[in-house]
Amino acid sequence: MTDATLRLGMCAGEASGDILAGAVLRAWRGSCPDIDARGIGGSEMQAAGFVSSHPMDRLSVMGLIEPLKRLPELLKIRRTLLAEQLSWAPDLFVGVDSPDFNLTVERRLRERGITTAHLVSPSVWAWRRGRIKGIRESVDKMLCLLPFEVAVYEQAGIDAVCVGHPLIDDLKHLPPAEQLRAEFELPVNKNLVAVLPGSREAEVRHLMPVFAESMHQLQQRDASLSFVIPAANVHREGQIREILRGYALNVKVVSGSGRAAMAASDAVLLASGTATLEAMLMRKPMVIAYRMAPVSWAILSRMVQTPHVGLPNILAGRAVVPEHLQHEATAEKLANSMMRVLETEAKQQVNTFELLAEQIGGHFAERTMAALQSMIAA
Repeated sequence: MTDATLRLGMCAGEASGDILAGAVLRAWRGSCPDIDARGIGGSEMQAAGFVSSHPMDRLSVMGLIEPLKRLPELLKIRRTLLAEQLSWAPDLFVGVDSPDFNLTVERRLRERGITTAHLVSPSVWAWRRGRIKGIRESVDKMLCLLPFEVAVYEQAGIDAVCVGHPLIDDLKHLPPAEQLRAEFELPVNKNLVAVLPGSREAEVRHLMPVFAESMHQLQQRDASLSFVIPAANVHREGQIREILRGYALNVKVVSGSGRAAMAASDAVLLASGTATLEAMLMRKPMVIAYRMAPVSWAILSRMVQTPHVGLPNILAGRAVVPEHLQHEATAEKLANSMMRVLETEAKQQVNTFELLAEQIGGHFAERTMAALQSMIAA
């Protein structure tokens, strides 16, 4: 390693962050091959020449109980990573998502004079706004995937920039709807609604029965309608098929392929979550719903600090897409909203989606690299 070699510290704690960081590293090496990148990362980062001192999957914990069980190991990994980075003294350290782990690392490195950035904003705009003070102490720059997030940080005195969303680049590679319908053996001359009840057991348990009844009501109103339901895995597929038993529907359940099912469709009925952003970026008109256990809803509804839950509505700052949550998510209301979308509201939604996608922009890896390079140059 020469004195001119750029030293870049990074830490990604889960597969999604590894994919993002891997794309950035590949772009960076294309323009600046003389880079030494070290820290913690997965296979995507390592394929781009990254040196990981720990297996990334040791950081990939979810929920409330598992992190507590693994706390001694996680604290040891963090201490080791901090010691390694402080000894190595990178020109820049970038934490990629995993804020509960990375923000502490970033703060301690920054206190020792190392420039830090964080890629993928925590959802401070939705809940736990008190985290903003800790973020201000941890990062020199926040790299946001969505444009409205930038203002939240700037108002708190934190330098932030929108680097676009990787989905915009990824979705360009999807086949056309006609090809996907042929692959799924779906009708090519009928209106097709993709139905996505979520990927978790509880989501499907709470949402799929009302979705099934809504599909039944829609088909009674328009016999030409067809439906496609992507199941996240074999367990969700069995769960969905069991709920559909007893309904005579023009429906096909397919394994995985959530994006492809949406891309093949004319409209989407789906659970609130990241899939709403995917549908928006594919210009698919939609109806959003969500249901959960009453106790969970009572807690979460008091924590959320935004008037909308669907990302298209949050991005637009208004109700572009119908949202039906908890007791408002009835079969009749969902069917009524979907019929309005199919008959009159689709074009209005799609026109708004075009504007929102343009505001976000693509070229995520290149924009992220440029934002980080500007920090080193400064």
